[in-house]
Amino acid sequence: MTLTDTVTRTTASRTRSLLPGLLCAALSLGAWQAATAATAQDTLIIGKPADPQTLDPAVTFDNNDWTITYPSYQRLVGYKTDGEKSSTEVQGDLAESWTVSPDNLVWEFKLKTGNKFDDGTEVDANAVKFSFDRLMTLKQGPSGAFPEDMVVAVVDPQTVRFTLKTPFAPFLFTLAHNGASIVNPLVANKGAEANAWLSSHTAGSGPYRLASWQKGQSLTMEPNPHYAGAKPALKTVVLKIIAEPSVRRLQLERGDLDIIEDMPEDQLGSLASKPGVVVKEYPSLRVTYLYLNNKQGPLTNVDARRAITEAVDYNGIVKGILKGKAELLNGPIPDGMWAYDSSLPAMKQDMQAAAESLAKVPKKITNLSYMYSDKDANWEPIGLTLQAALMPLGINLKLEKTANATLRERVGQADYDIAVGTWSPDFADPYMFMNFWFDSKMQGLQGNRSFYSNPQVDTLIREAATTSDTGKRTELYQQAQKQVLADSAYVYLFQKSYTLPMRDSVKGYVFNPMLEQVFNLGSMSK
Repeated sequence: MTLTDTVTRTTASRTRSLLPGLLCAALSLGAWQAATAATAQDTLIIGKPADPQTLDPAVTFDNNDWTITYPSYQRLVGYKTDGEKSSTEVQGDLAESWTVSPDNLVWEFKLKTGNKFDDGTEVDANAVKFSFDRLMTLKQGPSGAFPEDMVVAVVDPQTVRFTLKTPFAPFLFTLAHNGASIVNPLVANKGAEANAWLSSHTAGSGPYRLASWQKGQSLTMEPNPHYAGAKPALKTVVLKIIAEPSVRRLQLERGDLDIIEDMPEDQLGSLASKPGVVVKEYPSLRVTYLYLNNKQGPLTNVDARRAITEAVDYNGIVKGILKGKAELLNGPIPDGMWAYDSSLPAMKQDMQAAAESLAKVPKKITNLSYMYSDKDANWEPIGLTLQAALMPLGINLKLEKTANATLRERVGQADYDIAVGTWSPDFADPYMFMNFWFDSKMQGLQGNRSFYSNPQVDTLIREAATTSDTGKRTELYQQAQKQVLADSAYVYLFQKSYTLPMRDSVKGYVFNPMLEQVFNLGSMSK
């Protein structure tokens, strides 16, 4: 009997015994949800609003996918933790030690012995080279976190060398990024099917691996039998896909779920008072913003984009939708990230200025679309607020709800007028908010989702990435920030703390602001 069989049979027996009384209740929630009195002590069940898009660490740039990929793979370095406190500093994961040349161009990493992929294959320098070569060849979103001129070489089975042509200030920290996950090179034996296979399977050396995935319903993870670290306490981790926030909330209250994500503020308040439930809140660098299509459509005109940024009711969104539990932004770099410019004014609504900007647009704009998904319960009311703000300007805003995977696909193709998204940094460097968002080489889903292009900005942010002096980097990034604000490339809505409702039986969770929606499953318990 497999582990999955055990879980399935246990759940089935519980369901049969409770079926008559629960059928109506479950159906009243709008869908059948298997109900239990409480989840097993060695099983963690997390309620999420949407399926992952892909599980390939060389392709995904979505924290929702990372819930699966991050605990399934190891990287050369990982973030330090102290008890239940996280750090932005890194320490060796697969790497035992490393050295760097005086010019910061040559990095050598010595690997620990004994780490194994989930099929028992040893993790060696060849696996590291394979993973990075594949990452940089695919040239998807995650590759943007690494220097494109990077060369990876095997020195010996336990030593790998990275050679850069130009210094890259955040290099060491990028190695803790999900895109730096080390993949079993044996997947190459699948030939042309390898990439497709990795999109729905895992092939790592982390504490867990994917056992099954029922699209639109659930994903089940099990311990990696060959994991070199401490044996995880949780024998099964289940991610249940439940689109409706109220259903996630009710299942958490009943004990059918252990953790739930992406809850609207109006439901978080009531959850905190429920017995057995705690709502944890963490200071975060997570920002919500609107992509304005700079590449095609009516918003290619800077005055048109400026009119949108001036019309947004920022205070209304923060106070009305977020119940005051968010902070206004003053630009792309949020408060708490170095290079933040406190001298810039917070974003504010100015309808007169919006009308004046709109009057400068050569071709009158009467219709725009706003694309969103149910990934975040706040996205629809944000769209309604924007719709109300644009109406006095003579612009009809059509709200277009799509599946989250569809939203991401269309954003990557510049197939939208206005779209909404959230962003949290993957390493503690303003590179995440400036180079990713604005470098013309990173247009598309990997970061520059507005398809913005300004040669002056390119020069500033690229120089900042190759400069080791933090003061100089700050100066360059702040200069670039002023220019992108003038160009109205995005709408910067708010910065919000990360909230996570869970049962009080869940122990050992460590929040890391670089890893939102990622759980340290290997050290969690109940």
